[in-house]
Amino acid sequence: MSPMIEARDVTYAFGETPALRGASLAVGAGEVVAVMGPSGSGKSTLLHCLAGILRPDSGEVRFDGARIDTLGEADRSALRRDSFGFVFQFGQLVPELTAAENVALPLLLRGVRRTPALRAARGWFERLGLAGMEHRRSGELSGGQAQRVALARGLVAEPRVLFADEPTGALDSLTGEEVMTLLVDAAREKGTTVVLVTHEARIAAYADREVMVRDGRVNAPAGVAS
Repeated sequence: MSPMIEARDVTYAFGETPALRGASLAVGAGEVVAVMGPSGSGKSTLLHCLAGILRPDSGEVRFDGARIDTLGEADRSALRRDSFGFVFQFGQLVPELTAAENVALPLLLRGVRRTPALRAARGWFERLGLAGMEHRRSGELSGGQAQRVALARGLVAEPRVLFADEPTGALDSLTGEEVMTLLVDAAREKGTTVVLVTHEARIAAYADREVMVRDGRVNAPAGVAS
């Protein structure tokens, strides 16, 4: 299996503080990989490098065989818009928008017209147990409801890779497991590759494979699972 997304000997430092010290990870198409590690280990920095949010100081990042670490910011932004989806710990919904508008946002940014974008967005609400909440704003949603909206936003444009950074970190255990079940089921249905950052073993258990990041290195087999 060829990697869909891959880091090769990636280093990254915040000023004088190294975050990654030669991290390598390869994730295959349709694979769900959990990246684990204690706080400050570099796991979120690795995700941000894989997603083209950060450009590594050295090493390579490849998507579908092509290097993306050498791309300029405009090209990396286009890649994130067109091929990647994101779910973050606190949802990061736009408070001025309704729930449906938040879900539709990736499609609107791709140039999809408003009516079909909102139609596609609304299709997620019943599926995620949110029927009737399309017109609510983030302040009118519980934490679990807001995170489901964020999950729908991450998947609505059918990204090839979904990056999830502590997507259940702000949720209680039951709600977190419900969100993870929805995330994994939706990803498998579409064949979406998932890179999931978590420090919780019960959340990592939803993945096909777990890797551990310690002191800026991946301390587990980094190759694509067979």
